[in-house]
Amino acid sequence: MGMINNLFNDDTMKKLKGNLGIGHNRYSTSAASEMVNCQPFVVHTAHGALAIAHNGELVNCESLRKEVLERGVGLSTHSDSELIAQSLCCAPLDISEHDGPNWPARIRHFMTLAPLSYSLVVMHKDKIYAVRDTYGNRPLCIGKIVPIGLGAGKPDVAPAEGYVVSSESCGFLSIGARYVRELEPGEIVEFTRNGFRTVDIVERPDYKRMAFCIFEYVYFARADSIFEGQMVYSARLQCGRQLARESPLDADIVSSVPESGTAAAHGFARESNLPFAEVLCKNRYVGRTFIQPSTRLRQLGVAKKFGALAENVEGKRIVLIDDSIVRGNTIGPIIKLLRDAGAKEVHIRIASPPLLYPCYMGINIPTREELIGNKLNPEQLAKHVGESLKPNKTVYCLPHIHPHIVGLISTGADSLAYLSVEGLVKAVQINKAQCNPSKSGYCTACLTGDYPGGLPEDLSW
Repeated sequence: MGMINNLFNDDTMKKLKGNLGIGHNRYSTSAASEMVNCQPFVVHTAHGALAIAHNGELVNCESLRKEVLERGVGLSTHSDSELIAQSLCCAPLDISEHDGPNWPARIRHFMTLAPLSYSLVVMHKDKIYAVRDTYGNRPLCIGKIVPIGLGAGKPDVAPAEGYVVSSESCGFLSIGARYVRELEPGEIVEFTRNGFRTVDIVERPDYKRMAFCIFEYVYFARADSIFEGQMVYSARLQCGRQLARESPLDADIVSSVPESGTAAAHGFARESNLPFAEVLCKNRYVGRTFIQPSTRLRQLGVAKKFGALAENVEGKRIVLIDDSIVRGNTIGPIIKLLRDAGAKEVHIRIASPPLLYPCYMGINIPTREELIGNKLNPEQLAKHVGESLKPNKTVYCLPHIHPHIVGLISTGADSLAYLSVEGLVKAVQINKAQCNPSKSGYCTACLTGDYPGGLPEDLSW
């Protein structure tokens, strides 16, 4: 376990033999980040080894676990990825397998048992299956490895030297691959030496809409990835424009918390006819503060992570854009940094709505108590960040904002405003590829509490 560039060096890569493989790179959400829960998850079946890599989190994990155990199958971990593997190991009773295992049929059966949330790659012998859940909650796309000399040429006419599948397209260019397309919700694609083909599409109920995680646009995806026919960067740019329309103000410069808020800040600046200028210098040798294990480490991380560009800050009225506020531990120190550098005013604009509800579909925010919008009232939050409320501060609150969000003025900002849910949905659709409305839709559960598959009974919160 560890960072990719530490684990996969030249010596390690030389030991990897074969013409196909799968890998996994993320932090776990349903089980601890321990070696026993590492992916790809491999089980040895009567038909040979089966390997699975999984992005997402099974909504009905407990009921599926019970079903697997009742079949007499032992489980060695608490990982939902092992549940998927064990579910695929047993053939459904209504499927004939006289000529060998029918993996597409087994995958389809699993998909009827587990509605969401997952994107999967399943490897068995000389085949790889790519699978996206019926709601399309998690992204998955196909790339084509092309000749190195192709350059910017059209990949559809170039000979294929192989195919790849990934949660994001951002890594394709670096390995000589080109983006081909996304998997459709419920689609099962088979990859072999001869290429790829769709072997099945599992439909969701007619009354259910697609529920692509809108937070992929807001935070998770890299800016150069492609979803729904558009680059994530362009969607974030539109979020900034929409934010400027919803919460305008008079200021000298627009800036961002790098790099998370940069695209939205450019959009805000263009829509407001204000200049964009950098005010924070990022220390590239410090890791992300979002995933630090404790509040103290997150707050200390912010102090080491940024420096203020005093020449751009001093005497200025600054609009500072960020993509989101999760726990609220980092925004206060950033504002203090700008105040100390001489900023006249600091106005915070967030290019997404406030996070009010936990996600049980693969985002590591398991409880409402961790979300700043639900945790503290204004006085408590003021004490928490070490700032006192100033009587002359203005708060820009949209109608849907939770009352406790007002407490964010205690970060020392002169004003704070969020993008509305309606504005976010509108922004991410401006540049997307045209499609059938029935094949479009977003999961906004962390913002609205409207969960696409309903709230499972076994969840206590």
